[in-house]
Amino acid sequence: MDFAFAPRDEALREEARAWLAAHLPATGDNAPDRDVARDRERAWERELGSGGWIGLGWTPARGTYGNRTATPAGQVVWAEEYARAQAPARLGHMGENLLAPTLLAHGTDAQCARFLPGIARGEELWCQGYSEPGAGSDLAALRTTAVRADGGRTYRITGQKTWTSLAHQADWCFLLARTAEGSHRHHGLSLLLVPLDQPGRVEVRPIRQMTGAADFNEVFFDGARADAEHLVGAEGDGWRVAMGLLARERGVATLVQQIGFAAELGEVLRQAIRTGAAEEPVVRDRLVRQWAQLQTMRWNALRTLGAADDPGAPSVAKLLWGGWHQRLGDLAMRVRGAAAALGPVDWHADKPYELDAQQRRFLFSRADTIYGGSDEIQRTIIAERVLGLPKEPRP
Repeated sequence: MDFAFAPRDEALREEARAWLAAHLPATGDNAPDRDVARDRERAWERELGSGGWIGLGWTPARGTYGNRTATPAGQVVWAEEYARAQAPARLGHMGENLLAPTLLAHGTDAQCARFLPGIARGEELWCQGYSEPGAGSDLAALRTTAVRADGGRTYRITGQKTWTSLAHQADWCFLLARTAEGSHRHHGLSLLLVPLDQPGRVEVRPIRQMTGAADFNEVFFDGARADAEHLVGAEGDGWRVAMGLLARERGVATLVQQIGFAAELGEVLRQAIRTGAAEEPVVRDRLVRQWAQLQTMRWNALRTLGAADDPGAPSVAKLLWGGWHQRLGDLAMRVRGAAAALGPVDWHADKPYELDAQQRRFLFSRADTIYGGSDEIQRTIIAERVLGLPKEPRP
């Protein structure tokens, strides 16, 4: 395949590079007050929206919503430049890259008109209510219920979601719930759009990670309200809609991720050279392998970009990067040696034993082969849906 970018894509690259250079916020201090940091992050989303950089991949079939559009190659260009500029982590990923394409594919015109402009402006943030304490990788086991109320005009939602990324900052949640009483597994599920600002009916509890951060949350719904007009697709058709949404989760976003991975690998390589660890044959071999595997992941991501009809592409991508990033974390600690167990100590700081960036990445990477669908689940999907092997017994 030809992996070169067309002239129009390179022109977009120059425009994106110039815009980012002119608009990137000053980093300021490294550990600002959490409320200040949250305000900065939301302000950056609005800045991206005002520049038209949110929603490049949305199909123009139903019109535009304040966003510019780009080809898949153009989306890759923007993602690459964003990552290379070390721009802030996005708060709007869930709304822009997961919900919006789902609404364009399965939603009504009224739903698109209501929700897409707010996402495109960076003003409304979303989270994804899928996983539950007993239904993570086995999503079909979810038990959260949504019952019609108010003469059928609303749903009342009861249940618990967990590992909900950015729920503590989100305004809305797109949520999978069981709307058919007595339904089993994939049947009787529906996708609903739920406002989170419902005191007494929605409670968000941050989950403290071993890195010290709390990016994930438990979300409890106690009769929370969702308008019936905010049902996406037909009632009971939620599994098909949800699977279409998950297939979009690993498109251009995987290429953005790989730019970040390349920067992390470069950091480990420079450290290996400084410490002399690169002279060890085993370490040198692992560094080369990490580099070669990263190139392979990039080529595979480009090859499968837009392959919505390939049921195995998302699972293959997840298997590749999850294990790769975990191995990089191991390698980073090996290169540092005994010093990897120590952190900078500032007795005057609130957290004198604060982890550095590499240590946080190492600890977080332990979950890379679990969250977003465990490796075991991804292998099962490939075996059953791609290779046609016999299905595993299920209750």
